[in-house]
Amino acid sequence: MLNKPVLVESLIVFAIVLFVHAVVWDRYSWCAVALAVQAFYVQFKWDRLLQLGGAVFQFRTAANSGLLPASMVIPLLGIVMKERCKSAGIVYFERFGIVVASTGMLVALFLSVIAVGITKPVPTNTCILTGVAGSIIIYTMKHSLTVSEVIEVLEVLLIFVYLSMILLYLLPRCFTPGEALLVLGGISFVLNQLIKRSLNVIEGRGDPIDFFLLVAVVGVVLLGLFFTVLFIFMDSGTWISSMFFHMMTAVLGLGVIMPWLYRLIQRNPLFWLLQFLFQTQTRVYLLVYWTFLAASACGVVFYQNAKRSSESKKHQASTITRKYFHFIVVATYVPGLIYDRQLLYVAAVLCLAVFIFLEYIRYFRIKPFGQTLRHLLSLFLDERDSGPLILTHIYLLLGMSLPVWLFPRSCAPKGTLPGAGALVPYSGVLAVGVGDTIASVFGSTMGEIKWPGTKKTFEGTVTAIFAQIIAVALILIFDSSVNLNSSYAWILASVSLVSLLEAYTTQIDNLLLPLYLQIMFMA
Repeated sequence: MLNKPVLVESLIVFAIVLFVHAVVWDRYSWCAVALAVQAFYVQFKWDRLLQLGGAVFQFRTAANSGLLPASMVIPLLGIVMKERCKSAGIVYFERFGIVVASTGMLVALFLSVIAVGITKPVPTNTCILTGVAGSIIIYTMKHSLTVSEVIEVLEVLLIFVYLSMILLYLLPRCFTPGEALLVLGGISFVLNQLIKRSLNVIEGRGDPIDFFLLVAVVGVVLLGLFFTVLFIFMDSGTWISSMFFHMMTAVLGLGVIMPWLYRLIQRNPLFWLLQFLFQTQTRVYLLVYWTFLAASACGVVFYQNAKRSSESKKHQASTITRKYFHFIVVATYVPGLIYDRQLLYVAAVLCLAVFIFLEYIRYFRIKPFGQTLRHLLSLFLDERDSGPLILTHIYLLLGMSLPVWLFPRSCAPKGTLPGAGALVPYSGVLAVGVGDTIASVFGSTMGEIKWPGTKKTFEGTVTAIFAQIIAVALILIFDSSVNLNSSYAWILASVSLVSLLEAYTTQIDNLLLPLYLQIMFMA
């Protein structure tokens, strides 16, 4: 029997796919539609495996597999990026978009094949659909990609396979299959890009801030893997282990990550970073303002923990309390988007590295702050933090930052895209900072009419749509670089579809919603 919320979520994703390809229709559109159809069928096989406990790894149990919405993100991003760069005449990034789309399709197809392969009895119809979709995708790749691009796609797939086996084993119940596809697929692509650019550094192609993102992401992931293996043989909670942790972090940071970044940007990374951060007076003002907001966020954490009495140790922060952080993040990102997007880009990378490093300290109970962090953050846990890691705050940062990091700057000579594309960097602010926050607050306090099969309310969704439209109007007033060129109907349709997806998805909405809104705006 079909799960109605999952069915509605799938229909919304199909609507987004068709909306995008109504604007951008080419040979890759057939591949995307075929992938969506087979992912829809395979998704129910994954759901059945999760219910029966037949999956190879332990996935997050309070959600469905999420295979269809996750499978379409990377291919659609690649397709709309290809079209934007093609219209701008940037051939290099047009080809890059094709590689991104092909990689996303192949990785999603691989995850589907795994589900079909371990389902007993073997589902004949789903196997046929998967075979047809795979044939269409491989045939299109054969006639679209060069030999070097095919090798690059296969490299990412190989990295994804190994990362999946390692991280899904080490981190049980942290992801659904769909979230694993998005997170591990993204890390695999970043790692492959870093290796590729490190080998071709002589060409001098690329922006230092892009290299900074690649090295930071790969560096913190490798750091985590190193300490996970190390603490299999050591007790991580002792002072000796903690001192070793801090010492090895310094050694790996200064001895591996910094030289790697130096090779890529051809200058001292620390001097470059300091010069970049304090280059203008506007940047100094923004850094002071962001420091104040960071202190305010810490103040909220300490205040909420102070309210927790010793008799109510199981007390958890309310939805409205958790949304304080969404308001703080909006207040952080909007000035950066208006006044200095490059500074926001680098600051978000630094913040991500700090968040992940603090999570390592909490997870491994590194002295002197590990146990304190465990106590402070336990108040803000929800059902999505069912694994050993606390990831919701990292997902919030990623949801706000990914539209900034993935914005095709090279294909936007004037720093912005025409029409609705001008709102691409604001996708995280609109989808998560405004839409998701308003939907949660109004839905939990005043909502009465629930969407069938979910806890989300009609009032929350409608209020979220109106709030995002008002936010777009404010962006038009305060950001002179945004010119929508009468694309208001497309913006309304994009915001409405993503808000409906928020009401029905059980995946991490902080990660999924901004990416879909970015895809719609870029189309």
